[in-house]
Amino acid sequence: MSTSIYHSAAPAIDPTTAPYAALILRVALGVVFIAHALAKLLIFTLPGTAAFFAQHGFPGWTAYPVFALELVGGIALIAGVYARWVALALLSVLLGAITVHWGNGWSFTAPNGGWEFVGFLIAAVLVQVGLGDGALALRRSPAPGRARDSHTDQPVARAA
Repeated sequence: MSTSIYHSAAPAIDPTTAPYAALILRVALGVVFIAHALAKLLIFTLPGTAAFFAQHGFPGWTAYPVFALELVGGIALIAGVYARWVALALLSVLLGAITVHWGNGWSFTAPNGGWEFVGFLIAAVLVQVGLGDGALALRRSPAPGRARDSHTDQPVARAA
């Protein structure tokens, strides 16, 4: 019997630890988004953030829904309330942010901040979307393409 680097006896994802890894990622992302929302509110102020947005080609009023999405989304991620879908919604904020930082180069320490941190956050929310809600989630997101019983959160068999 030949061995191949493409086949392994061990599963690619450990089903025992993966839910806890998703929990750690979910909480870390939640903290980051709350911190960014609070910076917009308490340090830059919402009118100051609106002016910054306008300087970078976004309508100034969009600072307010971005603030709300970051704050509510961060809380939802920490609590595990539909985390997969919240992470997907927060991707829109990050795609806007990367357009602001793209021209500043890679390193976030570059003048006006590069795009490395935003790029990493994009990767992290995409991983959260792929992993799902993780352990200790209050409200689980239905897996794409799978119906789930709303009371037991178990997959529902589809009628043939």
